[in-house]
Amino acid sequence: MIARLKGVVESIDEGGAVIDVNGVGYLVSASSRTLRDLAVGGAATLLVETIVREDAIALFGFLATAERDWFRILTTVQGVGARVALSILSTLSPDEIARAIAAGDRASLSRPAGVGPKLAARLATELKDKAAAFGVVPASARTTDTAAPVVGASVNEDAVSALVNLGYRRVEAFGAVARVTQRLGPDAPLDAVIRGGLQELAR
Repeated sequence: MIARLKGVVESIDEGGAVIDVNGVGYLVSASSRTLRDLAVGGAATLLVETIVREDAIALFGFLATAERDWFRILTTVQGVGARVALSILSTLSPDEIARAIAAGDRASLSRPAGVGPKLAARLATELKDKAAAFGVVPASARTTDTAAPVVGASVNEDAVSALVNLGYRRVEAFGAVARVTQRLGPDAPLDAVIRGGLQELAR
């Protein structure tokens, strides 16, 4: 199982890139967001999701941990294969995906190629808890004069902000906090989430 590739970008096409690692060229499919940040002849380190099929082994590459995490999450939904997941990630950033799901914004979720109204509705319904794990709170769940605060989401938001203030990119902080929250549970204290996030980002 290939989890990471570090090498030189040999070529880039519409759907992926060839990464030369010590003379071996790996064909890696990627979102247009990732491909925009690669340059032919430049060094690259990609996180890789390996999917084994009956007739092939397919590699999918990501520069950001949050993008890789959302790829994994999106492909758990019926009707979302690897290609559709990449289409979504090409159109929406990880932050935008989380916010669209949390808000039940089916119009935004329908923008990527391959995502129709029914699939957008399924994404919004099945993944709303995942969006909360990324520190995004649905509008209907936010604190009002008559509603109690959503403590877990508030802790996640504070942890993401703390990591961003330490110099990490927001999408990376989202992914790290989501993984820590899934491991420690929604009631984990802020200091534990921040410590866990730092450990995730240091890997």
